[in-house]
Amino acid sequence: MKRSALEQLISERVLIGDGAMGTMLYQQGVFLNRCFDELNLGDPGLIRKVHSSYIETGVDFIETNTFGANRLKLSRFGLAAEVEAINRVGVHIAREAAGEAVLVGGSMGPLGTELTAHGPITAQEARQIFAEQARALVQAGVDLLILETFSNTEELLIAIEAAAGLGDVPILAQMTVGESQETIYGERIDHALARIAREEAVTAVGLNCSVGPSGMLSSLELVRRVTDKPIAVQPNAGMPRQVEGRQLYMCTPEYMAEYAKRFFEMGARLIGGCCGTTPAHTREIVRAVRSISKAATQRAAPAMVVAVSPARTVVKEPQPLETRSRLGARLAAGMPVAMVEITPPRGVDVKAVVDKAGQCARAGVDAINIPDGPRASSRLSPLVTAVRIQEGAGIETILHFCCRDRNLIGMQSDILGASAIGVRNLLIITGDPPKMGEYPSATGVFDMDSIALTSVVHNLNRGLDIGGNGIDPPTALVAGVGANPVAADLEREIERFRQKVLAGAEFAVTQPVFDPDCLFRFLEAIEGFRIPIVAGIWPFTSFKNAEFMANEVPGVVVPDALLDRMSKATTKEHGRALGIEIAQELVAKVQDRVAGFAVSAPFGNVATALAVLGKVEVGAA
Repeated sequence: MKRSALEQLISERVLIGDGAMGTMLYQQGVFLNRCFDELNLGDPGLIRKVHSSYIETGVDFIETNTFGANRLKLSRFGLAAEVEAINRVGVHIAREAAGEAVLVGGSMGPLGTELTAHGPITAQEARQIFAEQARALVQAGVDLLILETFSNTEELLIAIEAAAGLGDVPILAQMTVGESQETIYGERIDHALARIAREEAVTAVGLNCSVGPSGMLSSLELVRRVTDKPIAVQPNAGMPRQVEGRQLYMCTPEYMAEYAKRFFEMGARLIGGCCGTTPAHTREIVRAVRSISKAATQRAAPAMVVAVSPARTVVKEPQPLETRSRLGARLAAGMPVAMVEITPPRGVDVKAVVDKAGQCARAGVDAINIPDGPRASSRLSPLVTAVRIQEGAGIETILHFCCRDRNLIGMQSDILGASAIGVRNLLIITGDPPKMGEYPSATGVFDMDSIALTSVVHNLNRGLDIGGNGIDPPTALVAGVGANPVAADLEREIERFRQKVLAGAEFAVTQPVFDPDCLFRFLEAIEGFRIPIVAGIWPFTSFKNAEFMANEVPGVVVPDALLDRMSKATTKEHGRALGIEIAQELVAKVQDRVAGFAVSAPFGNVATALAVLGKVEVGAA
């Protein structure tokens, strides 16, 4: 179908769409951890059955079972090579069920990863991924492409550009919205869809998912003022609730139908349902909307278009590094820095860690490193630990900030909170996968990696949040990152380090260094994009500890010569003294090439770390 044909059809009557595919498959016993899109190949009869159940209610269009059938999402199931087959068969199944009377829309969802200037997927890669899926759907014969459930306006614009290159196929571009009438990035939905509607290739714009009918009606009131293009509305059947271990949506079919009438009266011209919507809901929607649309003597006049643009945001220059923190001042001045790492407690009593931090402060240490869930463990909040140390010990902290455990909204909130409460130094890390830790069933979020989050922090320092909204005053954070001079794929590590620097990193702390030559080679490789490098140092406590570091800690390489040397320890005290001696030798060898040292306090023994730094006598450790 050509764009003009769909535009003509929409001008003549409202089009009713189907409801949820995932909800129906879940009700049929398909587990949530399965790739629903692969069912086009693995169980086509089940998909055909779902399509038919909606068609029997009298809908005008159905969507293919291809929402997540892009190369990036399919790769998580080992199905990246099946993009063309899954999309093609998905269209054929829908077409068989639809016949000639019902339109088939090719469903395309977002990539499920953060798209930023320094994120894991570039705009060009995203464009190629979207184009690959769109091409398969168009060649298989869809009547229109439905780009849906996008929360990032820039990602949706990339998807539209990719689809527009395939000819005159109609495009319905839909975004998801929260109860506050904003995207999850804080952009008002009318601002976002006004930008989308300006794209010539877009036939209609719309809202889908996230909220129920009431919340979506409020958003529709805003959107109808900023475009005269047809508007689609596909809400969830309310918000889900956990009932006896199952996700249930509580909106009744009658309730959905009542709001569908309001959507029509408010100007929506494509109406359907999203998560939780079943054939029972669509049957009532068809009955309700068709009755009032037939009764209407003429199509409602389009709402007045108001040009809405976001408020002008003034981008500021970050505060000078030396003014943001005492650590920043030392780094800016080229003065050596000394850090000691202290892990948060497992419980809520912080007295011991505050006392240890105080011991470091009195010895002249510059800052305390606070790990965030090291090796996927669960401990007291590192932010709370950092605040208590700064208040109780009078020493700055460096808050490790891990991307594993929070979505992008939570990460930005916590970063703003850290700045507000006076924690100014961050060490941004992607984080170990949960399966490596004590809670393997936990879910890793990873909305962003360390590169993308570094860019976020840099922008917060310039007065911009993740949605491009202005904040005043800007944050004044010092952004550090990790580095691994002995990474298995060193070329990739160097490239990622370069991207971290471009994203705004201002210093780096390495994984524990046990081979100076490896560190020197890494420093030479990054010479063109060098920032202050702080060498990580881990003093062995015993031969067993050295073996553990060599064999069980990711990203660490311990030379055989050091293992052999530690094996000579005859007593516990001898092992600790030998570990300190080795660490001191490493410090002496590399101190002229680095900005300082971050020494771990093995098993919480800060005296050992202070001995390595020459702050106390070895015997006191």
